[in-house]
Amino acid sequence: MDLKSKIRDIYDFPKEGIIFRDITTLLKDKDAFNYCIKEMAKTLEGKDIDIVVGPEARGFLVGTPLAYEINAGFVPIRKPGKLPGETIKYEYELEYGTDTLEMHKDSIKPGQRVAIVDDLLATGGTVNSTVKMIEELGGEVVAISFLIELEFLKGRDVLKDYDINSLIVY
Repeated sequence: MDLKSKIRDIYDFPKEGIIFRDITTLLKDKDAFNYCIKEMAKTLEGKDIDIVVGPEARGFLVGTPLAYEINAGFVPIRKPGKLPGETIKYEYELEYGTDTLEMHKDSIKPGQRVAIVDDLLATGGTVNSTVKMIEELGGEVVAISFLIELEFLKGRDVLKDYDINSLIVY
């Protein structure tokens, strides 16, 4: 299946010079969406994944059905103040400032095998932060899967010590 044809390019969003790869056109196509989840599940076969972790918000859209497909639990990574229980947080650098992500302290148990799933690999900052929190809780990141990878931004370099799979590469 030609998945790139299912992605809508929005030029100059969110700012001039950026091409936003809009996955909503893929998500509404039941055959393409189903195909993506099944293909991502194939990359996790034999890895005995206990938990799928997905960063807010588009990681939820791909991670939840993938967790269901491979019979694993799902853990959301959120922006600060969105989770009701006791959390751990990780602050990371952006081009202009910082951002913070949180997850529940009891979401990962030591030794659990974890797959991180997100819609897009760009610079790797969000997923690297997610890795740090999982490992702080004693989880083992055994795979990282993306729907789309923007290869020219070299996010894979930040995550070079991990098994990374991307369905669509630009």
